[in-house]
Parts: sequence; structure tokens; C-alpha cells
Amino acid sequence: MRNQYLLVLTLSLLLGACGQKYKNPHIEIQTSKGEIEVELYPEQAPKTVQAFLSYIKSGYYKNSSFYRVLNDDNQPSNADKAELIQGGMYKSMPKVHDTLTGIPHETTAQTHILHKRGTISLARLAPGTATSEFFICLSDQPGFDFGGENNPDKQGYAAFGTVIKGMDIVNKIYNQNESNQSFDPPVPIYNIIQL
Repeated sequence: MRNQYLLVLTLSLLLGACGQKYKNPHIEIQTSKGEIEVELYPEQAPKTVQAFLSYIKSGYYKNSSFYRVLNDDNQPSNADKAELIQGGMYKSMPKVHDTLTGIPHETTAQTHILHKRGTISLARLAPGTATSEFFICLSDQPGFDFGGENNPDKQGYAAFGTVIKGMDIVNKIYNQNESNQSFDPPVPIYNIIQL
């Protein structure tokens, strides 16, 4: 009887250890400057998170890059300023990027995930055109939220997670050489994996 109890206890512990590591999915952006760990929020932004994780599983972010930066010095003086780094597969896999279907737009009014320091969000043109390209905020960006001033349609951008480890790496990338909002050279993303 005691052996059966120990067997059941051992199996329970093993099964628990094999279960999901986090309540919400965590990803790691592996760059030439270090790793950035991000927690995603599928309950609040289900379509965005599902699409992003599907791109990770498909290997689309292998050998991609952070290629764009917005800072105080590279934006028109009469525009609302933004501080962010943008990356994805747009430059590394343009043929694949151009075949992706737009993700239905999940506004911050729906998700309640605001563009604060460390927020990860999808880049887009019109609502519903976002795919694989993402950005990370270096500071609070209320203009990117629903109703904000940074986009004429005032629909904002689809925020879907938060950096929980590696903001020092985000800052390091942000401070790399740039020309006309483009990193020169782009900062390599070796891969993005789910933890």
C-alpha cells in the first residue's frame, strides 16, 4: 500500500512538472545583444497572440531583425513623438511576409492592454493589416492606444504582451546606430522561441 502511495505521488509530481510552465505564454526574443523575455496575454488579445505564436512555431523569426527605431531625434518636430524599436521578418523573409493574412484588429479598448514601457504590439497600416511585424515601447505611448493621436484613424495598435525580463537589452538595441529611422546595420534576431 505504501509503495502504491509513493508511486501515485511520484507520478503526480512528474505530471505536474511536465505541465505548462506559466499561466500565460512566455516567449524569448534571442538577439545579438541578448535575450528579451515577453509574457503574452491570450485571454485579452486572443487573435493577436494566436497568430504571433503560429509565426514562432513556423520558424518565421529565425534570422530576422530589429530594423526600425523611433526616437526624439528622427521624427518631425511637429509630430507626436514615439520611442520604440520595431522588428520582424519584413526584411529577412519578404516573400513569406507578403503572403500573410492580416490579423483582425484588437484595440486597446477591447483588450485593456495599454502601450506602457515594455509593451509589445503589432505594427500595421490600416486596422486588420497587421501580421508579423511588432514593436516594443521604450516609454509610455498613450498615442498608440485606442483614440490616441499617433494614427489618423484613432484605432490605435494591437498590444498583446509585456517585456518581463530584458528591458536593458531593449534599451541597448534602441541606442544602436540609426539613419532615417532604420538601424544601421539592423540588429539580428537569431530566433524567437516559446518558453
